Amino acid sequence: MTLLSGTIAACTIGDVDAAKSSLNGENSAPKPDEPPVLNVEDGDTEVDPIEPITVKGTPEQLKGLTMVNESGNEVESKLSADGTQWSSAEDLGYGRTYTITMPGYKDTTTTFTTVSPTATTTVSLGPLEDSTVGVGQAVIVIFSSAPSDRKAVEESIQVNTSNGTEGAFYWIGPRELRWRPKDFWKPGTQVEVVADLYGKDLGDGLYASADNSTRFTIGDDVRAIVDDSTKTMEVYKNGELLRSIPVSLGRDTSRWATPNGTYVVGDEHAQLMMDSETFGLPHENGGYQTKVDYATQLSYSGIYVHAAPWSNWAQGNTNQSHGCINVTTEAAGWFQGVVKRGDPVIIKNTIGGTLPGWDGLGYWNIDWETWKAGNASAA
Repeated sequence: MTLLSGTIAACTIGDVDAAKSSLNGENSAPKPDEPPVLNVEDGDTEVDPIEPITVKGTPEQLKGLTMVNESGNEVESKLSADGTQWSSAEDLGYGRTYTITMPGYKDTTTTFTTVSPTATTTVSLGPLEDSTVGVGQAVIVIFSSAPSDRKAVEESIQVNTSNGTEGAFYWIGPRELRWRPKDFWKPGTQVEVVADLYGKDLGDGLYASADNSTRFTIGDDVRAIVDDSTKTMEVYKNGELLRSIPVSLGRDTSRWATPNGTYVVGDEHAQLMMDSETFGLPHENGGYQTKVDYATQLSYSGIYVHAAPWSNWAQGNTNQSHGCINVTTEAAGWFQGVVKRGDPVIIKNTIGGTLPGWDGLGYWNIDWETWKAGNASAA
């Protein structure tokens, strides 16, 4: 009371009256003779579908208030504890017409329309919900249509980790965004990704069709090192060497040599039909169409670890593939049973170049300073 008295004493007489009025509760609720206050007006268009619609008034005015779309479906809503504010409680649809009816206030109606996108895009996230992945796995965001406002996209996606892992976004293509750590993940890290994109203009009127989210865990540190100088692939788990496997890599020519660099494990197939025409080698010009066992993907461009019994003689001494890592059938099955999505595979000492960072599984080949700087403005 002493503080309140001191505060009032420092004001004018008029302010004292206002303060007394407020303390007596005279301004705490809307006056019955005033109309309800809406945050939309009748006839509004391009209304934000994710901004809640609110109506403020007396409990009598808001009694029985409803909001429906043009199909007559009622929108979920909530009412404040004192009955003086009604709010919509779900996102609205794109390009929909909604009508608010207030039976408690002269049966007043207010009709408005939400924003109509030029186009919509789906937003896919990886890794899958509740999956366990390797220490090299990036967060994957794929759009069905390319957003031109990359900054708006990045600002609407949160990556939360259990240990404050440092990381950053980078676009590896018009429709594909990655978030990866500065260094390989620590095993046991919990990761949550929240893509809060619905209702956001992603550029040129493109809107996301829905939000998305995923959670995953970083598993054991399993990695492989493929050394062309020894023609071997050494597989490690948490720093312990599990096995050294003889390999045959891409032929020692500028075209077929296996690129150096850091890859990560992608899809795994018990059997896979490999067709040389997918990378530009016609069947009639020495190409092939061959079904292989235990194919473990390492790149979007078609490099796999797989069984190649026809090259058993070359494994450990001669490169004779078109870029893949050839091993025995037994070794290919063993390898696929040990590794998981996101495990790093490091290839070194070939005469090939380096796997491009924009290859879907080659993102570790972009140096950290370049990655951290980002390329959102390059669209």
